[in-house]
Amino acid sequence: MQVPIRTAVDQLNLAWTGGWDSNSQSNGPDKAIRITITVDTVPEMPVAMRTGKETHRLCGTEPTEMTTLSSMGALQPTMRVLLVYPRFPKTFWSFDRAVELMGHRVLLPPLGLITVAALLPQDWEFKLVDCNVREVSPEEWAWADLAILSAMIVQKKDLAHQIILAKQHNCRVAVGGPFATSTPEAEELNAVDYLVLDEGEITLPMLVDALGEGATSGTFTADGEKPDLIGSPVPRFDLLDRNAYAMMAVQFSRGCPFQCEFCDIIVLYGRKPRTKTPLQLIKELETLYKLGWRGDIFLVDDNFIGNKRNVKLLLGELSTWQSQRSYPFSLTTEASIDLANDEELMNQMVDSGFNRVFLGIETPDTTSLSGAGKHQNTRTPLLEAVDTITGKGLLVMAGFIIGFDGERSGAGQRIVDFINQSNIPVAMLGILQALPKTALWHRLDAEKRLIKLDTNFEAGVQTNLLNFLPSRPMEDIAVEFIDAFDQLYEPSNYLKRIYGYSIMLGNAKSKRRASFKGFLAHLNRPAAVAGVITLFWNQGISRNSRWLFWEYLVKTIVERPQVLDQYLWMCVLNEHFLEYRSVVREEVTSQVSWSRMHTKELARA
Repeated sequence: MQVPIRTAVDQLNLAWTGGWDSNSQSNGPDKAIRITITVDTVPEMPVAMRTGKETHRLCGTEPTEMTTLSSMGALQPTMRVLLVYPRFPKTFWSFDRAVELMGHRVLLPPLGLITVAALLPQDWEFKLVDCNVREVSPEEWAWADLAILSAMIVQKKDLAHQIILAKQHNCRVAVGGPFATSTPEAEELNAVDYLVLDEGEITLPMLVDALGEGATSGTFTADGEKPDLIGSPVPRFDLLDRNAYAMMAVQFSRGCPFQCEFCDIIVLYGRKPRTKTPLQLIKELETLYKLGWRGDIFLVDDNFIGNKRNVKLLLGELSTWQSQRSYPFSLTTEASIDLANDEELMNQMVDSGFNRVFLGIETPDTTSLSGAGKHQNTRTPLLEAVDTITGKGLLVMAGFIIGFDGERSGAGQRIVDFINQSNIPVAMLGILQALPKTALWHRLDAEKRLIKLDTNFEAGVQTNLLNFLPSRPMEDIAVEFIDAFDQLYEPSNYLKRIYGYSIMLGNAKSKRRASFKGFLAHLNRPAAVAGVITLFWNQGISRNSRWLFWEYLVKTIVERPQVLDQYLWMCVLNEHFLEYRSVVREEVTSQVSWSRMHTKELARA
């Protein structure tokens, strides 16, 4: 007997509201059931009311079947979701050549997207494509009911490209992440169907509800509300091609208590650091452990020690977990410089298997630090702080910025001198950017100093010239930047610095795996073995600095064998930095030439 679709759905709804007994062991309606209703058209029927076999054109080039009825009391669609992570351009942190030499494709996985997958209904189907690993195939676009993309500013060019591809395949698109949240009005997002802004724990349920109601577009915001991370699930690490990545990524906290004028973290995540529970993070690590991951994990918190009380609670549990498993993971994170003032915290981090920490030092010029609101960096002598953290066994990586308001000439050379004096091996130097909605952005906008001209240069990369009119000549800043980067990563200078740092680091005790064992652990793939051979050929034979390479390598083996793996890791990184030096010179020089040709437009910006 044929039944009109609306009548059938009404009858189903009556069955669901008619005295449901979830504890019943009978064959009544509390059991999950499957009803097939064949229709030619679905006139204005919300997605949440659809079931059975029907032509479903929410997205994709082929009809799909939705056959799931929830035993919890509401009809829900089964969705095919394609998670797409856009490409990064070559940057300081992409470590392209170094990652390749280690036998991988990319440094870090898209943690945001696999968290999104965990937050969505788990009876949906998911596929993940990281475009930094491979392209999306036409078959995958056709398979999807919905494509979900997440991107940072630096990825916006490829984000726009992926949106175009999705639309060419008649696929509906939802976009979230930092770029969409900070600039929802961006032209790259004009064709997007669903903007899912802010943090997904709040806004993804809104998207699910909208899809259930048949909405074909929408913008979902948290209106300033920040989620409690205690409800955040374990990311879907199983969706990753884990062999493609040099490190895995997890997150313990969001937010930072400081007020740096140029930082967008407090804009996106607030100044009150929120954390997961220790059990939550350890569950994530346990998941990775059971999936067979061993080696490096990056805790991607923008300031891991922002909530010191909760961090110490975590480390108390984490050190036990790591010890019981013979330290399967080497941990890296980011922290503020006041880490140097908390000996207990540093000891706990080392006991928990932390080996590296990134610090935002920015500049040794205290006037620039104070002007940018980075007062925490003026309270402790910076060189002393680096030495203290290194002395505990944590390898310091650091970020530096040139282009602050009121900056005196020679800022680039002062940064180089500081780095050489401290021996910080991995020192990222970038040109100041006014990121959207930051305090710096608002101030410069009020002062009418923002440059809003359209160019073809990459946004959000370390080589981008200032996107505002600086307080000293832009060309002077560019020249200092190029010269500083050239000095820092000239092979002989770099080798001297990493050897000097290895001597400092080798004085400390840590829970790092034995050096030779740690080094050999990376040689479990033919590509990694080939990478090591390439490294020794480049640095030990073909370059003019070859004698220095062998001298420092032998000295490290003899004097500090416990840090040999770290020393060789730093050598591998310089293969990337040497290539990136050429990128820095080419891109910054091109932008200087462009600015000379557009002097009048810049003056009016």
